[in-house]
Amino acid sequence: MSAYLRLAGVNKTFGSFTALGHIDLEVEKGEFVTFLGPSGSGKTTTLMVIAGFEQATKGEITVADQSLAHLAPQERNIGIVFQNYALFPHKTAAENVYFPLQMRKVGKKQGIRKAEEMLELVGLAGFAHRLPKELSGGQQQRVALARALVFEPDLLLLDEPLGALDKNLREQMQIEIKRIQKRLGVTTIFVTHDQTEAMSMSDRIVVFSNGAIEQAAAPLDIYHRPATRFVADFIGESNLLEATVTDAASGKAQSPVLGEVTCGAEGLPPLTDDQAVTLLIRPEHLKLSREPKEGRQNAQMVIETIVNYGDNAVVIGHVGDQQIRVRVPGADVVILKEGDSCHFSWTADAVFVLDK
Repeated sequence: MSAYLRLAGVNKTFGSFTALGHIDLEVEKGEFVTFLGPSGSGKTTTLMVIAGFEQATKGEITVADQSLAHLAPQERNIGIVFQNYALFPHKTAAENVYFPLQMRKVGKKQGIRKAEEMLELVGLAGFAHRLPKELSGGQQQRVALARALVFEPDLLLLDEPLGALDKNLREQMQIEIKRIQKRLGVTTIFVTHDQTEAMSMSDRIVVFSNGAIEQAAAPLDIYHRPATRFVADFIGESNLLEATVTDAASGKAQSPVLGEVTCGAEGLPPLTDDQAVTLLIRPEHLKLSREPKEGRQNAQMVIETIVNYGDNAVVIGHVGDQQIRVRVPGADVVILKEGDSCHFSWTADAVFVLDK
C-alpha cells in the first residue's frame, strides 16, 4: 500500500538559490509528522509547496495517489493554520469558522451549525458570537484550528501556530492539538523550530538542514539514534567527541579527550580499525563524582559553569580544550562549585557512534 502523502524528488529554486534540493518523503494516513530544523533549512518552503502557495521546480506531490501538481491552493482540500491566525476581525468566531464552508457553497444555517460543533470540539463552546478582539491569543488560535478542520480536509498543515503564545499556553495547546488530531484522524504536518514541541507531539520528526532531509524517524530514535552529526548536534544537548576505532570487533575507540572508550554494541554502525568516528554521549548519561566510579568508564574535568534550572542543572566543564556538559539533579548542585576538579563517568551503552 502506497503512502497517503508522498513527495518524490521535490526541488524548489528561486533564481540561482536552491531552497529545496531533493525531498523524498512518505507520510501515512492519520500520521502526525513534524518538520524541524533551523531557520532557512527548507521546512516552511516544503509546507508551502504542499499547500500550493509555492510551485515545485521539479518533483511530484500526491495525496491518496492523486497528483496535486495542477491544483490551485483552494482546490487541494488542505487546512492550514499560520502563526498569525489570519482571522477576519469583523466576523464572529462562528462566522470565521464558517467561511471555508461558505466558499464551498454550504448554506449558512447548516454551515454555522457545523462551525459551532467544531468550536465545541476545540474547547470554545459558548464563544461562537465573540469577535476576535474579544478572544485571548489561545482562543484565537483555537478558532483558526477549527476553521482549518471544519471542511474535513485531506491534510492539516500547521506553520509554527504556537509561536505567539506564552510557555504555559503553548504547552496546553500542544496537548489540545494532539488530542484533536487523534480524535479526527487527520493527517498532519506541523512546522516548528521548537524541539520540545516536536518531541512531545509527533509520531515522526523530519529534520531539515540546508534544503535537505537529514533524518526522518520517531522522536526517540531521532534523539537516541541520530543518523548524522548535524542531527546529533541539533537535537537536544550533546557531547560530540572525535575518536579513532582501535578494535572494531569489540567496539573500542581511542579518544584524545576520554582515552580508550568502549562503545555500546546496540545500533553501532559497521566499523573498521583506524576509522575516524564521532562519539555522542548525552549529558544526562554522564555522572559526576569526586572520585572515579567503579564499574564505569571515567575521566576528569574542571567545572567552568553551572546552569541551574531548579529541578536539574547542567554542569559545563572542560578536559583540555574540549567542553563537556553533564546534566545532574538540582539537589546535587549544592556540592559542586565552579573551579572544582571532578570525575565524570559513563557506561558503554551510553556511547553512540556516528560514522559521518
